[in-house]
Amino acid sequence: MTSVALVHYAAPPIVGGVESIIGSHARLMTAAGHTVRILAGRGESTGPEVAFRLVELMDSRHPTIERIQAQLNGGSVPAEFDSLVGQLEGELREAFDGVDVVIAHNVCSLGLNLALTAALRRIVDGGAPRFVLWHHDLAATSPDYRPSLHEGRPWNLLAEAWPGVTNVVVSVGRQRELAKLTRLPAEAINVIPNGLDLDRTWRLDPRVVALRADLALQGVAPLLLVPARITPRKNIELALRVVAAIRAAGRPAGMIVTGPVDPHRSSKHDYLDRLLELRSSLGLDEVARFLATEPEGAPSDPVVDQLYRIADVLFLPSRDEGFGLPLLEAAANRVPIVCSDLAVLREIAGGDATYVDADEDPDAIARTILDRLDRDPAWRLLRRVHDDYSWARIYARLVEPLLAGVPG
Repeated sequence: MTSVALVHYAAPPIVGGVESIIGSHARLMTAAGHTVRILAGRGESTGPEVAFRLVELMDSRHPTIERIQAQLNGGSVPAEFDSLVGQLEGELREAFDGVDVVIAHNVCSLGLNLALTAALRRIVDGGAPRFVLWHHDLAATSPDYRPSLHEGRPWNLLAEAWPGVTNVVVSVGRQRELAKLTRLPAEAINVIPNGLDLDRTWRLDPRVVALRADLALQGVAPLLLVPARITPRKNIELALRVVAAIRAAGRPAGMIVTGPVDPHRSSKHDYLDRLLELRSSLGLDEVARFLATEPEGAPSDPVVDQLYRIADVLFLPSRDEGFGLPLLEAAANRVPIVCSDLAVLREIAGGDATYVDADEDPDAIARTILDRLDRDPAWRLLRRVHDDYSWARIYARLVEPLLAGVPG
């Protein structure tokens, strides 16, 4: 495995976009078995699995750096600049001892601490360790930063191709900018977007995290949520047939039924047994989950609340309802609603739900659900986040191969 150093002006728990990304990268790399250390001028250790090294002069807000940077922004190189660069170079070389790859986030392109930039360039010119320059922002192309850039060293470090490094940008737009700026071929610049860890964003309970991961392994999308007690009037057999119909249409749908078996019916397990037999006959054992039958049993109210966050649609095919609280819960979580055309449900949702007949053909309901989702731009974008912008997928597809293939 690889020993990686992540470098920036500041690190978690300092709040900032790049700081957040460094934290995500550190967690993903550590989980993949790499040894990770973070070097920054501000921040602290975020856990025993990631080492943290404080180098105070890396901080763009260090009083000495701010004073020196003010003179540089005005176009003059202070007399003490070279000695400051030498001091930083010495501290960084010591901190890089045993490191295979240095990933420098923004510090070689933004220029908020040009002494740090110059020190890193000296180390790069020395040939080891291997360097990845990860560019989020480019001072040389930004109207906000260009007035503080001037001819010659050290300013031109922000606008030239560094020898022997791997360049990463966070978007195709940045790729074009960096290629034009440095005259590097665009194909020589890696595009690795930022991502999102939805489990952390949604602060999901471990049970929901595990359930989401299991369904993700099956490629489930869309995911129907049926927050109903297992009793015949809830018409759950229709939900199973609708999921099967959506899958037959080429979309890998799945379903979660949250409620327990109705304890007030003398034959309470008969209906569940029939549902489980139907599930098997439809080939849905892995993707239609009855949580009451799982080892943890029916979920708590907080867990049910979180299931709305991972669901794509609320499906309530009941033949009878006294009120319809799941519609309110779905609305609170901005989950599209498809439900039986019952007067009480129309009383709650009015024209803002999609209604179907409790005896309607499952294929027709499947088409209705897919049409409702496919017309929803928020849902389409969420699917893109799942498919293209989840940190787990970005890491496996782009970051891990980068670590393996960084040129030496």
